[in-house]
Amino acid sequence: MSETAQVTDLSDERIKEMSALRRALIRPELGGMVGTVAVFTFFLLFAYDSGMFNAQGVLNWSIVSAQFMIIAVGACLLMIAGEFDLSVGSMIGFAGMMIAIFSVTLGWPTWLAIILSFAMCITIGAINGFIVIRTGLPSFIVTLASLFILRGFTIYFPQTIERKTIIGGIRDVAEGDWLAPIFGGKIGQPVFQWLGDVGVIDTFERGTRQGQPVVDGIPMLIVWAIVLVIFGHVLLTKTRFGNWIFAAGGDAQAARYVGVPVNRVKILMFMFTAFCATVFATCQVMEFGSAGADRGLLKEFEAIIAVVIGGALLTGGYGSVIGAALGALIFGVVQQGLFFAGVESSLFRVFLGVILLFAVILNTYIRRMITGER
Repeated sequence: MSETAQVTDLSDERIKEMSALRRALIRPELGGMVGTVAVFTFFLLFAYDSGMFNAQGVLNWSIVSAQFMIIAVGACLLMIAGEFDLSVGSMIGFAGMMIAIFSVTLGWPTWLAIILSFAMCITIGAINGFIVIRTGLPSFIVTLASLFILRGFTIYFPQTIERKTIIGGIRDVAEGDWLAPIFGGKIGQPVFQWLGDVGVIDTFERGTRQGQPVVDGIPMLIVWAIVLVIFGHVLLTKTRFGNWIFAAGGDAQAARYVGVPVNRVKILMFMFTAFCATVFATCQVMEFGSAGADRGLLKEFEAIIAVVIGGALLTGGYGSVIGAALGALIFGVVQQGLFFAGVESSLFRVFLGVILLFAVILNTYIRRMITGER
């Protein structure tokens, strides 16, 4: 091999090394990973003795994180596809209220109430997507209208039918139902009972629950969050449809030229976002045993913030479900961690604003690195 060829090969190898480093730096999950490490380090230092990391404390922040994760997965895929859905929070309240009205007020089987609520909400998601595609209006405007429409119906229906805005009794009518435990049950009870018996998990000292572990299973809310994160990650990174999602959000017109069904992709992502919101709502009403007209307030913004923290660009075409899940985890840990650390809980909103601003600045810098803009 000539000296020139050797130099050329060396230069190519150096370029490859630099490219690998650059690829690592522009991974969408990077910000979420750094934030997760920072948040856990902070609370391990300042809230470790408060019980935040015992079995009950871990369960508390895991449940809150799982709530954020469920809606963040749908919001993430939709944002990567280049669209927003501001109706997620209202969809949560609407879905929960429909389950309550169908099952408690009308006396229908709980499984039927759940299925009908899913069908209604997914249809509404499809309508949102269809309007965005057919009219060319920004999804921000279309789903903002849906936000008000759904919230209005969520208040109007119970007030008209029950003369109140909270409907209880869902847990009673769901007893013995075959579908309800998929959203409101727990798994792993024998394992946690064993952990309590051997002293790994604290048990109740007295009362009717004496000898039972303080954590007696993993709520289905957490199971749903894990399943949806895995599904979203595999869909986005391992399938052709995932490539279509990136293409639809990156450059929709160019994607159409190469045969990507952009319109269908976007509509399906609106439907999936509605599905995730309904999963959240169903788990919530099964946990609390009631539905309220104010449920889901501001959840759409919290989902978007989690996705942005996870590295997704607001312009679409770039993001990660794992990153969004880490953003949701940060939310849950901070929200509960402030309580354990004895900090005023209202400062959580301050944290959201600061972390959103930081994430947008970081993502803008990453976008410029990718595109070469100045």
